[in-house]
Amino acid sequence: MRKHLLVVVLAVGAVAGCKRQQATTPTPPDKTPAVAGEIGSRMPDFTLKDLDGHEISSNNLRSSVVVIDFWATWCKPCEKEMPGYQRLVDRYGSRGFNVIGLKLDTRKDLQDARAFATKIGVRYPLAIATDDLKAKFGGINALPTAMIYDRLGFLRAKSMGFEREEVIERAIKPLL
Repeated sequence: MRKHLLVVVLAVGAVAGCKRQQATTPTPPDKTPAVAGEIGSRMPDFTLKDLDGHEISSNNLRSSVVVIDFWATWCKPCEKEMPGYQRLVDRYGSRGFNVIGLKLDTRKDLQDARAFATKIGVRYPLAIATDDLKAKFGGINALPTAMIYDRLGFLRAKSMGFEREEVIERAIKPLL
């Protein structure tokens, strides 16, 4: 009898796993929500203009899988990493994947941010991260820093320092 019950449970689990289901809240209701910038925290509310003058709003990103990438023109690992994000947007954008690049101004830029993006082939939205915005994301202590949010707006992964495209792809695919 136990063997048959196990087979039924496994069969039901396999069928249920084939259906696309939304992720549930990672923080149990009896626990305190995660601090901004920590795994399980929510994407902060923000509205800002990108380098082309278009509005970027966290409200418009809520049903997407989103990478928030903090970068700078003087950051060589950022320059190496950002084209990989563009390739991921090209590959998965139609499935609800977005990247928003937030440029830090902690040091003097080596070149114009728009020219920098064009040179490395980046077309996803780029904006300037104000001190207030950096604080909303829990503070940024390293560049590049990438935060991966699921469709419900919860932080699922965070990378500080250069990360290969394949690693980011493995992190986002289950969320799509």
